Amino acid sequence: MKKISKRPIVIVLFLLALVFPFLSNNYWLDVGILALIYIILAQGLNIVAGYAGLLDLGYAAFFAIGAYTTGILMTAFDWPFLLTLPVAACLSAICGVLIGAPTLRLRSDYLAVVTLGFGEIIRITATNLKITGTATGIFGIPNPNFGGFILSEPSHFYYLILVLAVLTILVTSRLGKSRVGRAWTYIREDEDAAEAMGVDRVKMKLLAFTTGAIIGGLAGSFFAVKMGAVSPNSFKVLQSIMILLAVVLGGIGSVTGVTIGAIIVIMLPEALRDVSDWRFLVFGIVMIVMMLFRPQGIWPAKHETEAEPDTDDGTESPPLPIQLKKELDIEGNP
Repeated sequence: MKKISKRPIVIVLFLLALVFPFLSNNYWLDVGILALIYIILAQGLNIVAGYAGLLDLGYAAFFAIGAYTTGILMTAFDWPFLLTLPVAACLSAICGVLIGAPTLRLRSDYLAVVTLGFGEIIRITATNLKITGTATGIFGIPNPNFGGFILSEPSHFYYLILVLAVLTILVTSRLGKSRVGRAWTYIREDEDAAEAMGVDRVKMKLLAFTTGAIIGGLAGSFFAVKMGAVSPNSFKVLQSIMILLAVVLGGIGSVTGVTIGAIIVIMLPEALRDVSDWRFLVFGIVMIVMMLFRPQGIWPAKHETEAEPDTDDGTESPPLPIQLKKELDIEGNP
């Protein structure tokens, strides 16, 4: 299959993102901010589900952990926003390790059930704890202050979150092309064969799960300061499903596809708001049609659409576990 360059698509999306605040009103600017947050979340889940092949139905839990951590530290302890970020990332990582270490030996549906339960445990816990504001949540989260410059306008938050979204895309893209990313791909394609070739599948799964948790926690921190409040209703199971939908719709394992999928998942229902009685029905029909006629996603990952020639004579690359064995042999025999 002929390879389609993604560079023009990426450049167009980036330029549109830069000028979007000048072309929209406050309502669509808020929608754009939510789309950027979903891009960050979808990239984090893409590491877990796309690269490593782990079905996580409770990803909104890490989103909630980051949001509540920033909300509590800024309202109860008067911490500046920037100092809450490493704490939110660390707590998300710790929770990722605690839930991942005993459960990542599970596969497929069993892992999905465990992560679904974890997401609900976090939401219910937040609903009942006094420090998290119980069912009403946390309100009055102050705007971020950067050296005396207070972010108060929607455009300020838009560009701040845009920076995080771009950084997240760059990080996930580099991870996917790294040795660690290839190990995740080997595990996703054939777990037993990858382990036979020397990949520690539990360790690599845990690394993917923890990395995704950190990204989700950071997205939650930015969400908290943008909204000025957090409540348990923002982190229901539907949130996790929508994030997973963005990954599947865009193309599992594809950074560009996941970005496009997140934009569509947020923008399309809002574009159909004029037909409010039918918009979710239309949205659902569009999703079903996509799954039927484009199951690999809008912009599928390269390995799902073509066999890329890696050898000098243009022949097809060997199977993934064999590639890994060659890498291990080279590393062991310099």
